[in-house]
Parts: sequence; structure tokens; C-alpha cells
Amino acid sequence: MMDNLRTAANSIVLKIIFGIIIVSFILTGVSSYLIGGNDNYAAKVNGQEIGRPQFENAVARERNRQQQRWGDKFSEMAANENYMNSMRRDVLNRLIDEALLDQYAKSLNLGISDEQVKKAIFATQAFQSNGKFDNARFNAIVNQMGMSADQYAQALRNQMTSQQLINAVAGTDFMLKGETDELVALVSQQRVVREAVIDVNALAAKQTVSDEEIKAFYDQNKGRFVSPEQFRVSYIKLDAASMQDAVSEAEVQAYYDRHKDEFTQPQRTRYSVIQTKTESDAKAVLDALAKGEDFATLAKEKSTDVISARNGGDMGWLEATTTPDELKNAGLKEKGQLSGVIKSSVGFLVVRLDDIEPAKVKPLSEAHDDIAAKVKHEKALDAWFALQQKVSAAASNENDSLAGAEQAAGVKAVETGWFGRDNLPEELNFKPVSEAIFNGSLVGVNGTPGSNSDIITVEGDRAFVLRVSEHKAEAIKPLAEVKDQVSDIVKHNKAQQQAKLDAEKVVAELKAGKGDEALKAAGLSFSAPKTLPRTAQDPVSLAAFALPLPAKDKPGYGVANDLQGNVVVLALDEVKAGTLPDAQKAQLVQGITENNAQIAFEALMSNLRKEAEIKIGKSIAQEE
Repeated sequence: MMDNLRTAANSIVLKIIFGIIIVSFILTGVSSYLIGGNDNYAAKVNGQEIGRPQFENAVARERNRQQQRWGDKFSEMAANENYMNSMRRDVLNRLIDEALLDQYAKSLNLGISDEQVKKAIFATQAFQSNGKFDNARFNAIVNQMGMSADQYAQALRNQMTSQQLINAVAGTDFMLKGETDELVALVSQQRVVREAVIDVNALAAKQTVSDEEIKAFYDQNKGRFVSPEQFRVSYIKLDAASMQDAVSEAEVQAYYDRHKDEFTQPQRTRYSVIQTKTESDAKAVLDALAKGEDFATLAKEKSTDVISARNGGDMGWLEATTTPDELKNAGLKEKGQLSGVIKSSVGFLVVRLDDIEPAKVKPLSEAHDDIAAKVKHEKALDAWFALQQKVSAAASNENDSLAGAEQAAGVKAVETGWFGRDNLPEELNFKPVSEAIFNGSLVGVNGTPGSNSDIITVEGDRAFVLRVSEHKAEAIKPLAEVKDQVSDIVKHNKAQQQAKLDAEKVVAELKAGKGDEALKAAGLSFSAPKTLPRTAQDPVSLAAFALPLPAKDKPGYGVANDLQGNVVVLALDEVKAGTLPDAQKAQLVQGITENNAQIAFEALMSNLRKEAEIKIGKSIAQEE
């Protein structure tokens, strides 16, 4: 189907696809697709525009991708305005980078042929059914993406060209054998150490501190003893789902009678078409059909519309809104009837009317359950909105409590416990609700209750009215409240300092050859030797690999802290060469090579951005 993608827009099938898209514009309103004025772009990269619709489509695709990845959790992420703004910036930056790569690839005369694009599309699993390329599936998916076949092919060509450039950059980095051997020896190195541990907690238990030391530490570190802002909230929840009443048969019948158009499938028509470049070719097709040749076979052999040709010319079922004028005006009334040669904007057509399906109305019996559910939901929403108004008026008229709102709602308000910004109760965990609580507008003077909120609606047809019943501002805890905590910290700090001094003294004695005496005086002894790999990331291992190589038959010494906060005297006895299996060695070299290639590619992108003239559209800039 891709023999001539560059001219695929000259296709009767694509005209139908565009017709469907145009109808969807009419139904949904063009304002959501286009932005008026001369600033209808998201960015300009060296004069090349990234259109606002292109940007919004990319944002929508990224949103869908994240929604599929995160599932229900994504709704919580999407409620975070900063997160969504960050996502939009990332998408725009990605589009800018793609434009820069495309421009740079063109300057290097890199390119992708039509045949390569064709093979890539045919090999895409998303476009296949039972392991074979499915034209109908391809059209459906591309149409859902808001693109024509030609636009998709061009986007794929750009992507493949950019990938060609990326591969060229990534393929330039390699490592020599000597470099590889040195790297492997360094990574696989092992160190044999012994440890003498000074227990800081035991040492802290022996420390004494004065009131002056406690006060001095408290005064210098008050920020460590802050009590966060706290709230207690009373709220009334209105949930439309809990307000659904039974629906009568009369109500179902009335809805059906008022909305017959919703249950009516319009007349549909099915055509087959053979598209040719010249009138003489179309006449030759008519002559062949008159001699009894098969329409589908001729379409596959002769039609220049490579999309419909694969289906023997079959266009599928079309409604009036999606049928091209050339087919409407062909004057075909009966099944099997052939048109003459039709001149079209895409060439010349020979059309056959294959079938007509009259308009039909779905009977009430088939639509009954759906209508009942819809009417029930609409009634619940009407009651919900009416109750909102009633509760809102009550909360506003009696603003010093929720008593009036409780009476209007017919429920008692719920009282929360104390909570802060980082532990909002799950029931209230909605962005509009949290903003109302934490923005300060509902807080009274000196922690007293403030005003009732207005009705706050949230997703899922739920609404809240609430008031902050108690509030504690962020405050530094008094010394009397945290004295024991401060005392423990000061003792631990003093113990840490003493342990470090003791360890350094022991190390100095060990280096001077007085090891046994120094260890005995400090009440320490070395553990049995242990072998540490370079890959270990605990502080003792990191300290061991930072020590200089020991002299022959003479340990090296140093000081470290372990994961428990103790001070450790280290004795480095031996440095051993390790080995790596061939598979790990190959992975290591590949990882280093890829990392170097990534650094080179990031440098390329940084340089392209530095030299480029990039202008962000006004409407996008205002969102930042």
C-alpha cells in the first residue's frame, strides 16, 4: 500500500477519512483543535514551526501512555498542576529536540527511502492481524491518532532519520583491549580488611551534658524542633451515587420518545471503487467489467488507490456525512449498479453500489436498560445539584457552624482528627478540597474556627462543604518539650567526636608500630579478615577502597563510619586482583560504551540547542 506514500493524499479512501475527521470537528467544536490568530504554534525551531495542534496531540499521547502505565494512580498524578505542567514542558522539549535532530540529519544528507518506510509500517505489530499487515487496522489506528496515512508515513520517516543519526553517534564510541583489561582489573579488585569497632551508642551512654550545653544546641538548631501546621476539619459530603431513586417505565418511555434520534442508525451505503490516473484507463476498466471480468480482481490490479485496492475496491459501510460527493452524485440506486467514468479531484473513478442498509431505529426493548440507567443517573444529578444549592445557602446563612448545613443535607458532619499537609485524610484527598483547607481562607484568628466553605465539587459527582474547626500554626517546640531529645543528640554528638579522636589516636599508634598497646588501651580488638568487593557501596567498603595501597607485609590503616553510626578503625592487609566472567566483562564494556555514547549525544543536543533560534509560542509561554 506504500508504493507511493508521498501521493497517498490523492486517495478516495483518505478523503473519506478526512471527512470523518471533519465531522468530528463539527460535532466537538473546532476551538478544541485550533487556536486563532497568528500565534498558532507551540514553538519555532530555526523558523520551523511546531504547531499547537501537533503539540496538544503529543501531550494527549503522552497522557494516554502514562495513564496506561500508572492506571488508577494517574488520576492522582494528573490532579497535581505542577506535575502536568512539567509533563507538557517535557513533551515540548522532546518535540524541539526532534526538530533539531531532523534539521541536523538533513544537513548531513541523511535520509530514509519510501521502501524503508513501507517495510517499517508492514513490520509494525500494531498494524497486523494474525501476523499479517491489516490495512483496515492500519487506517483505524492512524485515524485515531488524528493523522492521515501520508502524515503518519512522514512522521515515521522523520523518526527513522533521527534514529539513523542517533545510531551514527552511538556507534562512534569504542574501547581498546588495553583499556578494557585495565577497567576490568579495577572493577574486580578486592580488598582484605580487619575492623575494630568503637560503639558510639555505648560511649554516648557515658556522656554528661549541662543545661547550658542543651540550651546552646537548642538555640542554634531550633529549626530541627518544629511542630508542623495542624488542622481539624468538619465536613459534609454529598454523593450523587447515593441519591439514585427507582425509575418508572413511563419515564423510560418518555425519554425514548424524546430522543429517538439517539437510537436511530442512519442509512448506510457500501461502495467499491477503482481509481485511475487517466480517463482512458477508467474507460478500459469499464470495458473489462462489461466483458464479465471480476471487479475485485480489476481493483487489485488496476486501481491507483493502493489503500482500497488491497480490499478489492471495497470502501466499507459509509453514512451520508462521510460519503464523498463523487459517490453521492454517481446516481447509483440499485445493488450491483455501475457508474460511468467519474472525474474526481483524485483522478478518475469507476464505482459500483454494493449494498444499501436502510435507516433503522433500535426498539425500546433493546435500549431499555441503558435508558433506565441514564434516567436514574440524570435524576440523581438533578437531586444532587438541587441539594447542593440548598446546603450552600444554609452554610452561607449560618456561617459560624455547620448545623444549618447538616439540617439541609439531612446528615451529620464528620469530624476529622488532627492532620497536616502531608497526611490529609483519604476521604478529603482531592485537590480542590486540599486547596480550600490549606490556603488559609477558612482559618480563624489565633486558631479559632473560621468560615464555612462554599460547595466544593470534585470528580465522581461528589461535593463537600467544610469548615476548619481547629488550627495550630507551625511553631517551634519549646525547649521544655524537647529537652530530653536535645540531651540525647548532644550526648551522641560528643560521643561521636570522642570516638573519632580515639580512632585517630589508635591509627597513629598503629602506624608507629605500637598496635597491640594502643588497641588494648582503647579496649578494642580487630575482627577476623574479610574480603570486600569494589561493587559494595556501604561506607566501610568505600573507605577501604579510598585507602592507599599497603606496603608489602605491612597493613595500611584508616578510619570509617559504619551504617550504624559507629566509628571503625580499618586495617587494610591486602589488595587482591579479581576476575569477571566473559559475560559480565562484555556487559561492563557495553555499559561504558553506551554511557560514553550517551554523553556524546547529549553534548550534540546541547550544542544544537545552543546554536539554534528557538521561540516559544505566546500561549505556551503564558502557561509556564
